[in-house]
Amino acid sequence: MKPTVGEQAPIFQSNDQNGQPVSLEQYKGKKVVLYFYPKDDTPGCTAEACNFRDNYSVLQAKGYEVIGVSTDDEKSHTKFVTKYSLPFTLVADPEQKIVNQYGVWVEKSMYGKKYMGTARTTFVINETGIIEEIIDKVDTKNPTTQILK
Repeated sequence: MKPTVGEQAPIFQSNDQNGQPVSLEQYKGKKVVLYFYPKDDTPGCTAEACNFRDNYSVLQAKGYEVIGVSTDDEKSHTKFVTKYSLPFTLVADPEQKIVNQYGVWVEKSMYGKKYMGTARTTFVINETGIIEEIIDKVDTKNPTTQILK
């Protein structure tokens, strides 16, 4: 079940693109843009990641840390980070634990075929771990604008 605005963000722990453990607990005291995306190195996900990359210093100046989560593994994340010089953390969730905690592992449909996948969703979490905003209709070309509006 998807958490709602005003609730405590579910705490997770998994590895980043470098195989280092990452937990939401590490970010207490900072605002977090926790964004879930379907797949490394696909057009929409690349546009979204590159927009966060290009606006990373603006987001950091406003106190935000950016964390991307997909069900890709660490190796896939490493390639994605390297290819596009992404300056933020990507968390690997191959067992779908985090996407399930956040209620973004959903049935999708493409060309009439139904399958399970990640709903592109951004959670804006405040310094005390409370969800301040949930963006369900992510503009992949301008996600930073949606956060800073």
